[in-house]
This record gives sequence, structure tokens and C-alpha cells, in this order.
Amino acid sequence: MTESRKASQVKRVSLGVGGVLVERPNEPKRGAWANQIEFILSCIGYAVGIGNVWRFPLFIYNNGGGAFLIPFVLMLITMGLPIFFLELCMGQYTGLGPIKAFSRMAPAFHGLGHCTLVVIFFVLIYYMVIVAWTLFYTFASFSTKLAWAYCDNDFNSIKCYSNLQNKECQKESVNSIFYNKSCMDVHTVCSSLGYDHGNSTHCFTSSNESDLISNLTQRVLSSEEYFRNYVLGMNEFTTWDNYGGIRWELLGCLTLAWVVCFLCLVRGIQTIGKVVYFTAIFPYIILTILLIRGVMLDGADDGMLWYIYPDFSKLQNAKVWADAASQIFYSLGIACGSLVTLASYSSFDNNCHRDAILVTFANLFTSVFAGLVIFSILGFLAKEMNMPIEDVVEDAEGLAFIAYPEAVVQMPWPNLWAILFFVMLFILGLGSQFAGVQAINTAILDRHPDLRKYESLVVLAICVTCWLLAIPMVFDGGIFLFKLMDWHTASWAVLLIGFGELVVPAWFYGCRRFLTNVTDMKMNFGRVLRSYWWLCWVFLAPATCLGVFGYQLDQTDFRGEYGTYKFPEWTGAIGIGIGLATLAPMPIFFILQVWKTKSFLSFKKFQNLFQPSPLWRSAEEKDNGDNDSVATAVVNSGYASSDKC
Repeated sequence: MTESRKASQVKRVSLGVGGVLVERPNEPKRGAWANQIEFILSCIGYAVGIGNVWRFPLFIYNNGGGAFLIPFVLMLITMGLPIFFLELCMGQYTGLGPIKAFSRMAPAFHGLGHCTLVVIFFVLIYYMVIVAWTLFYTFASFSTKLAWAYCDNDFNSIKCYSNLQNKECQKESVNSIFYNKSCMDVHTVCSSLGYDHGNSTHCFTSSNESDLISNLTQRVLSSEEYFRNYVLGMNEFTTWDNYGGIRWELLGCLTLAWVVCFLCLVRGIQTIGKVVYFTAIFPYIILTILLIRGVMLDGADDGMLWYIYPDFSKLQNAKVWADAASQIFYSLGIACGSLVTLASYSSFDNNCHRDAILVTFANLFTSVFAGLVIFSILGFLAKEMNMPIEDVVEDAEGLAFIAYPEAVVQMPWPNLWAILFFVMLFILGLGSQFAGVQAINTAILDRHPDLRKYESLVVLAICVTCWLLAIPMVFDGGIFLFKLMDWHTASWAVLLIGFGELVVPAWFYGCRRFLTNVTDMKMNFGRVLRSYWWLCWVFLAPATCLGVFGYQLDQTDFRGEYGTYKFPEWTGAIGIGIGLATLAPMPIFFILQVWKTKSFLSFKKFQNLFQPSPLWRSAEEKDNGDNDSVATAVVNSGYASSDKC
């Protein structure tokens, strides 16, 4: 951070009624990173989250193994990295949050910054529910008897199957298996299923034809029943119409998660900068420990080979490419305003080009690295359960909260591996929340600078609001609302916001002018690199966003589903409403701008809405005390400031 920017008490100016210049008194200065390492670690902590551990491996799992890396890397280079770098440039050049940055660049798009904050606000609400799940499992992992490993709990059904109890049965008798919550003779089980005899894994007919017992019976893993019946509180009657009651244990975990988040953010950017040293680095230590343990497991090599081996035929399916784009947005956290906010606290001449490349490829490395950890464990679990790897997992939640817990109970020291894994997920999830809370906090403080002296209370208000709005997701049927919010917030709608973030600087402001602003921040590119950024910002990234948006709109079942339960038709309206709520600020604030400036009466004024506001300037110009000249330009132009729309 430049010394002038640290020391200055900026004198604010605005326009009063009739264009009269109003001078506001000196206000508390804006915060800043103590050093750029804190900024980089904060970006890593934000971009590298739970999605790298449970969502990326699931996409690999469903989309051709290693072949999925091809569309993922291509999307990263043509869309993910360009938007990531653009957001860092916007924040660093202006020293402002997304609302003011985009509204000053082109007042017609005043609502674009609000769109990004609505997205991150929704993400904050439902993402902390995942963090609450990780806390629930962390506490449960300290129990001497891991309840998810057994079928003798009150919440278990008659269909419950425990791999651990099955092994105990076979220790008593090689002809016994665990069936209907008890040890039974395998021949009796096979006879009841219409077969003549069997062994520990198969039933046989008289003609020696065989079938896997797991295929003949309706088994439900004990770890799956633990997650769905106990953690979530669901039962066979839980539906949208029978939403059930509140899960008090989950509410407690949700509350604790938000309390920890608040304590880490109580002084805004100053405390984030210190906490990220732990939250950004410690998960890599745990991942390394888990990988070392994973590769030592029997069957780990099968899982890792399945993970690496590419099925190129899958690349012919458009869904694979759409999933890659979706994961890019979800994983990097682009189009959410948080990156603009984090960069706005950087020094004006920071090399955010280097930072963008470092963070995006750290994100890619983490995803691939976490995939190796997860698939080594899935290979072990598949061998232990005598089933194909592709049949082990159904969804992302199942990967983290069913498959992994199922695997650890079959390892020596299961409590240790469970604690390490869920503590890691908790830290990853919490680290991703910091930037989101700070984005909303910054937007509020930029609009009302006098509140900076009450920053801790602003952070508290944000945390309490998000906590209250998340409570419906800790009811028995809360997973249904969670699924709707997850899909409709971080999927099709955010692609349009990303498109908007690209076209404002690249088309309306002018890509060459924007690249000149990048040069002003002492980032000089050669012809090839400059052409690459121009091509990505002007053509490739916007076209990719629109193309994937069109595909997802065509393929999306807006109702949603969970497991085999298809949501009712009317839930589609809720899903669409969630998506449209993230886009609504764009037209609303555009209409307000047109009305406020009376630009519907003058083509010249209307044209001005798509040009930089007289308030548009770099953070360096603000540091050098150009407020008076800017104010004079605003008054002389007769232009209405967009900051108070």
C-alpha cells in the first residue's frame, strides 16, 4: 500500500440538490493489507474451498475421469482466469468495492455490482450450512464409537447395512452376513431371495448363475442413513409438504460456525490478514497427510488409476463442458464481487497479474491434489465393499459425508482420520466465507464511510442476518432448499453476471483503455500477452459465458431433486426466483439511473450512462488529492452522481 494511501484522510465530495457542491468532513480511512502475502493468501483461502474437495472430484467421477481436465483447463484459460484477473484489476485500480467500481465505469451498469453482492449474499447463507455439517461430523468424530459405522442406532431402518458389522458376522461364521440389522446364514438369505445357495458376496442358482447380494437387496449404507436420517433429520416421509421440525444440533453448529466467522472478521481486513495464514495453509498440510495415508490403503491404486485414466468419448457430451464452466465459477468464486473487494485493499502498483495466475493455478493444483486423496480412498472403499468404483457415490454430499466416513471406519485409528478430514473441510469452508462477508461489509462502508468506526457492528449485523436466513435449511427438509439455492445461485444466473462483468470494461469502457489502466498499475505486457487478454475479454470469455448459459437454460430442470425425490412443480418457481433475484438489480438500477438523470429526454444524457462517470478515477489519483478537480468536473458537466442511487 502506498504511503499516501495509508496516511490520507480523504475529503469526500458529492452533489446536493441542484448540483450544489457539498463538502463532507474527513472520514475514517479505508483499511489496507499489511503486505501482499496476506492478499494472496486471502485469495487462495477464498478460491480454494470445500468445492475443491467434494465437487471437483465428483465432476471427474461423472465426466470421464482424467478427460474432464481438458475442458476444465480450457475453460480456466479462456474464461476463469480472464474474469479472475479482470476483477482483481477493477478492485485494485479503483480502490473500491464492486458497486462503486462498476457504476463509475458505466453508470448504466450500476446494478451489476449489486448483482454480484446478491450472489455472494445467497452463497454466504447456504454455504455456511455445509460448514455446519462439517462441524457436526467433527464433534461426532471424537466419540469412541463412530455412530455412522453401525446399524444399531434409533434412526436406522431395517434396510441399514454396516460393512463393519458384516465383517464381525463373518468372524463369527464364514457363512454369515449382516442382513436386516442382524447376522444371518447366507444360504437362508439367498433362499429368501429365490436362489439356492450363496457365499459372502453372491447368491447362486442351481445352474450356477450368480448375482451380487448387494444388487439383490435394498441395502442402505449405515453412513448414508447417519447423514440423511440423523444429521439432516430426514425420514421416508420428509417432503416439501412435510418439511419437518428444526434440527437443534445443526442449529447449534450453524450458530457456532457464524460465531467463529465473526470473531475472525471482527476488525475487518486487519483480522482477515492474520487469520488467512492459518486457514489458507493448514488444509494443505492435512491433505498431504491424508494422501500419504490414502496411497497406503489396499485398492488405492485402482482408485487413483480410475481417476487419472481418461475416457475421451465423454468429451462429445456438451454436459461435460457445461460442468467444467460451472465448476470454474463455483471454485474460483468469480462474479461474486469478493475478488474486487479483496483487491481494493491492495497497493496501486501491486502485480495482481502475477497474483491471478498464481491463485488460479493453485486452485487447479488443489483440485487435482484433492482428487488424488479422494480417489485413493474411494478405491479402498470399493474394494472393501466389493463393488465398482463408479457405484460408490451418488452426489457431492455423498462423497464428503457418506463415502469418506464409510471408508475411515475401516482404517486403523478411524477417529484421527475423521477428525483431520472434517477439520480440514471446516477450515476450507470458513476461509471461503471471509471474503464474502468482507465484500458486503465493504459495500456498506463505501456507501456510508461514517460507519467505519463501527465496523465490528456492521460485520456482526451481516453474520446475524445470514444466520437467521439459513435457519430454514437446518430443518428436517432443509436439504431441499439448500439444493435449490446451490443450483440456482451458482449456476445459470451467475454466468450472465460474469458476462456483464466482461462486457462493461471490454465493450463499453473499451478494452484498450482498460489495458492502459492495467499498464498504469505498472503491469507491462508484451504484444502476445496483451493480445491474449484482449481476445479473452472481448470475445472468448463472453462467448463462453453465453454459450454455457444457453445450454444450461435448455437442460435445467428448475424444480430440482434430491436422491430419488423429484421436487414438486411449484418449487421450480422458487428456483427461478432465486436466480432472477441475483439478476434483478441490473434492470432495476438501470431504470433508476435513467429516471434520475432524465436521460429519457436527451439522447446525449442517455449516451453518457454508458460512458465513464466524472467520478471514475484511479486509486492513485484519489491518493494524490484530486477530489476538488473531480468535483468541479462533476458540477460543470451537470452530471448526476451515481453513487447515491
